[in-house]
Amino acid sequence: MLGDFVKGPLLPAPPGLSAAVVRGLVLHRRIDSFADAHAAFRRSRQRLSAGRRRYGGVIIDMFYDHFLAVHWRRFSEQPLAAFAAGVYLLLGQRSLPERLARILPTMRREDWLAGYLEAAAVGRAIDRIAVHRVSRRNTMAGAGSELAGGYGDFESDFLEFFPAVTAFAEQFRRAAPGAASS
Repeated sequence: MLGDFVKGPLLPAPPGLSAAVVRGLVLHRRIDSFADAHAAFRRSRQRLSAGRRRYGGVIIDMFYDHFLAVHWRRFSEQPLAAFAAGVYLLLGQRSLPERLARILPTMRREDWLAGYLEAAAVGRAIDRIAVHRVSRRNTMAGAGSELAGGYGDFESDFLEFFPAVTAFAEQFRRAAPGAASS
């Protein structure tokens, strides 16, 4: 999540970021690149109306957050609510970029992470991003209707994509400096 709020070069490490956090930011960026090149993710982007494709990466990422919440038990033994609470606790203990620190209380109070179980919550989140995070005029608002209209296809794409990106991330972690040898 931090990767959405830390921009710019990572070498040298930005002040206040540990080597482990920088590795996580590098992984976040590599996952974004992996997603952009993956056939299922690209298919999902193509499913969006032409007017929304410019922001397709962000929109599909949010749709996939929904499907991760829906299918959470397939990928984690820890309950989603416990995971979300742990993330909020961890973020609350850290020094965060100003924008993330500002939204964290709302994120925690409204339980955005577990709230993605509801497709409508994802639509509202995209609408917020369209207004508050994208500085220029955009067509993101209302994208939740496209999730509803192509739900099964987006879900199939996610179920193809997520195991692949999980394997990619695991390979990165094993190869990262300081990783435990197997």
